[in-house]
Amino acid sequence: MQWELLYHKRSPSPPPLPVPATFSGHRGEFIRLVAKGAALELITAGFYRFWLVTDIRRHLWSNTLIDGDAAEYTGRGKELLIGFLFALAILVPIYLAYFLITIEAERLKGFASIPLLIAFYAFGQFAIYRARRYRLTRTVWRGVRLWMDGSGWAYAWRAMLWGVLVVLTLGLALPWREAALERYKMGHSYYGDLQGSFEGSGWEFFKRGWWLWLLTPVALYVMIGAPFVYAAFKAVEWRWWLSGIRFGGVRLESTMRRGALIGLYWKMVGWVLLLAVLLLAYLALSAALVARMRGMPFGDFFATQAYLWSVPLLVLAGIGYLAFVLATNVVMRVYLMRDLWVKVLSTVSVHGIEAAADVLAKGDLASALGEGFADGLDVAGF
Repeated sequence: MQWELLYHKRSPSPPPLPVPATFSGHRGEFIRLVAKGAALELITAGFYRFWLVTDIRRHLWSNTLIDGDAAEYTGRGKELLIGFLFALAILVPIYLAYFLITIEAERLKGFASIPLLIAFYAFGQFAIYRARRYRLTRTVWRGVRLWMDGSGWAYAWRAMLWGVLVVLTLGLALPWREAALERYKMGHSYYGDLQGSFEGSGWEFFKRGWWLWLLTPVALYVMIGAPFVYAAFKAVEWRWWLSGIRFGGVRLESTMRRGALIGLYWKMVGWVLLLAVLLLAYLALSAALVARMRGMPFGDFFATQAYLWSVPLLVLAGIGYLAFVLATNVVMRVYLMRDLWVKVLSTVSVHGIEAAADVLAKGDLASALGEGFADGLDVAGF
């Protein structure tokens, strides 16, 4: 027996199984959150959106479970508002200078627009990098913060040079652009003392989605096909991006199918069309009501263009338009934020999670200036 114990060869232990990512939140709770936020946006002339974005992120982060532990979002709406105001203090003088130049010398208008567009594109890329840096430093998992260093301007210059190459190649260089920029971002991303990296290649992205490049001109010409092509492209991009993420020995893997997101985008299109029809019906009823109040036949009300000077009709139309915008925002946030988040998360598994067991906390908080730039330039990512 001693001899057998001494020379007994134990079979090698199997590698740890991947850990699936799960979502525990309820759809109804999210719908109530964004509906209430839309109403408060109306009351506050849009300024509540900073707190609404914060609440949405807290809901999604706190219901995202990896190995049984939820993430935490520690950002605040006040930070986003201050960052936005600082960004406006920089962007408004640029707009004003361009406006004054075009008034002073009309013949320079076309020339002045070129450096303005270049400046805004550079600011936009800087904003994208800094906004991601802000979101990472406000994300905590198992008590350890994610963080990011690197230069937003260095990223912007890379993005601009790659953008020129994408234009010159009619979009064929886009996969290599995305891979290069993602390597820069992930190379400067950390979970505690675990440094990130990106292993996805441009060629791999191109192989998965080259046929979408061929379909894009057709989709732009036949608009009904655009949601199919765009949804398939986003599904390919999500799978490629997630499967390339690394943090030390931890890696992600996605099994998303090409057609996984088509239903979400078509539901969004369907709701927008339905809301547009309801808006048109509301405007017609409002016009009929105002015409009747003025004692005019409905046809004469439009034939004489009396509707253009009708204050009650303008007020009713403004209310209808605001309701349409708010309802559209609610639908967009439900389908293209919450439902898309859940759909993508359901395809993700985490390999080597044990490598994150003994991570040392590091990193400092980043300012919300980049997120403010992103919001001011309308390039704000989620």
